Amino acid sequence: MTDRAPVVTPASAPAIAPQSRRRSLRVQVALAFFAIYIIWGSTYLAIRYAVETIPPLYTAGFRHLVAGTILLLWCFWKKLRPTRAQLRASVIIGALFFLGGHGALHWAEQRISSGLASLLIATEPIFVFLLACAAERRWRVNARLLTGIALGLAGVALLLGRNSLMTGPGMITAAVVTLLGAFSWALGIVYSRKSHLSGHPLLLSALSLISGSLLLLIAGTAAGENRGFHFAEVSHRSWMALAYLILFGSVIAFTAYNWLLEHYSPTLVATHTYVNPIVAVLLGWLYANEAVTLNVMLAGTMVIGAVALVDRGMTRLERD
Repeated sequence: MTDRAPVVTPASAPAIAPQSRRRSLRVQVALAFFAIYIIWGSTYLAIRYAVETIPPLYTAGFRHLVAGTILLLWCFWKKLRPTRAQLRASVIIGALFFLGGHGALHWAEQRISSGLASLLIATEPIFVFLLACAAERRWRVNARLLTGIALGLAGVALLLGRNSLMTGPGMITAAVVTLLGAFSWALGIVYSRKSHLSGHPLLLSALSLISGSLLLLIAGTAAGENRGFHFAEVSHRSWMALAYLILFGSVIAFTAYNWLLEHYSPTLVATHTYVNPIVAVLLGWLYANEAVTLNVMLAGTMVIGAVALVDRGMTRLERD
């Protein structure tokens, strides 16, 4: 028995409540996909603005330190506590994901456009497949995978070839460093899968963010980024970009990504890999006057198509 009668009649209650829940769930799903599609795609332009007046490794280090601290406090509030194995693994994952992956990306965006960087980073699933095969010491391929790898390599070659975006000093080096960053991130994915480390994903993410941030700050200091750097010289645009990366890029979008993985298949969630470069190229063109040549459009189409083929090919292998 209840202390007071319900507001709605018994006949109407079962119909209204599920409908309200479904509407609420649809809104949550739409906002979550908006976060991983649009917000993550926009972070490439935000990185470019942040590294204009903040050293690149410090930018990534500050970003992940604040975001990781917020997530860790959230974990403590949920009474989640790390184990020694999780702490050890977080150092390795932090080094691969954030020092190697994001450190390379932030450094490279001093020299190449945000749109070009996003297209190069989009090759990450191809590296994941190649590294996973190497780790398993067996090669399982199908027509989609082979076509995707060939198409992706051709797209990257077109981006690095006779391209008007590669005329500046150090741009080829920056593009190669970006690819190395994508390779490092892919290596982190393969390691995290092979480590079979159990635990709440929010806690593991917070630990890796903090570990990666400390490594980035140490590497930045060792590289001399502290020399001549003064907070007073940081532009308003760089501060706003850094705040955007922390709040929207790391905390909100990352939380949405984890939530989607709990409710939907990884294949569906991974569709952000196709959308992010499109968003990044468009925003770079609209707001930063980044050139979008015919070569870029063609190469971008090839890379995104390659990612889609590799993703579908890997999904088919897992089902077989």
